[in-house]
Amino acid sequence: MLRKIAVVLMEDVALFEFGVLSEVFGIDRTDDGVPPFDFKVCSTRPGEPLRTSSHSAVIAPYGLEELEDADLVALPATTWRGEYDERILSALRKAHERGAILLTVCSGAFVLGAAGLLDGRCCATHWRYADKFRRQFPSAKLDADVLFVDDGDIITSAGTAAGIDACLHLVRRELGSAVATRIARRMVVPPQRDGGQRQYVEVPVPESSSESLQPVLDWMVGNLTIEHTVPELARRARMSDRTFARRFVAETGTTPLKWVTTQRVLHARTLLEQTKLGIEQIATESGFGTAALLRHHFRRVVGVPPQDYRRTFQTAS
Repeated sequence: MLRKIAVVLMEDVALFEFGVLSEVFGIDRTDDGVPPFDFKVCSTRPGEPLRTSSHSAVIAPYGLEELEDADLVALPATTWRGEYDERILSALRKAHERGAILLTVCSGAFVLGAAGLLDGRCCATHWRYADKFRRQFPSAKLDADVLFVDDGDIITSAGTAAGIDACLHLVRRELGSAVATRIARRMVVPPQRDGGQRQYVEVPVPESSSESLQPVLDWMVGNLTIEHTVPELARRARMSDRTFARRFVAETGTTPLKWVTTQRVLHARTLLEQTKLGIEQIATESGFGTAALLRHHFRRVVGVPPQDYRRTFQTAS
């Protein structure tokens, strides 16, 4: 059961992510049938202002001793740094050893990583920090595609709003779906979202590392609706089939088929965002030919079906 929740703040805390934890656990909703939480906001400097990442300050009224009997210890996002306060890391290790649940939002996962608590554990963080996280914590099993990872006594979420998903999931797991739904309704958010964070990732257009294939790549992007074969592309590049295939992989990191499929998905994504074209027409315009093929490849690359993506991101009036 979740009774006492301790939130740990440090310098450069992100206010939105802190607000997520406060909104889910820090508001008295007993009038709506939600059990009361003993919500403690803690730091190494209780009562003193802490700088936030958005040019303001917050004050944590409690010290780290509140972690000693907390059922849940939560960490909002904070600006990345090479080292973290050992007093915080030690308190987190002790909380974990005695069986507390640990939850992080966004870059809060870096703090658990620095404490050595993610070694060999499945975890998540914001997709923009995935490469940095893997370099800093190679023993952690990072999944950069999901909104959050529930690994039992450790729950880590992706960026910003994914913290809401992780918190509501924990409430659902520990207190039941009815309580999670009541909190979600008061927050005016869905109690559970579909898909992962891949749908929010900016996928760059792959480019050749040299100029030798760039004219061919540009031509392929401009002609997505026609079939592309290695022999035909090799002739356009004035190379043998074998040389072209080898150089294509060397310069783009993938095969011609996979490369053009990704470009078709990117074009379909743009059409879903910026037009009102039907799925069949988008499939034709992007070179997939059928809606079934579009759905298959779109979900594989982006993580959600085309219609779900459009509902979230469409900007066409």
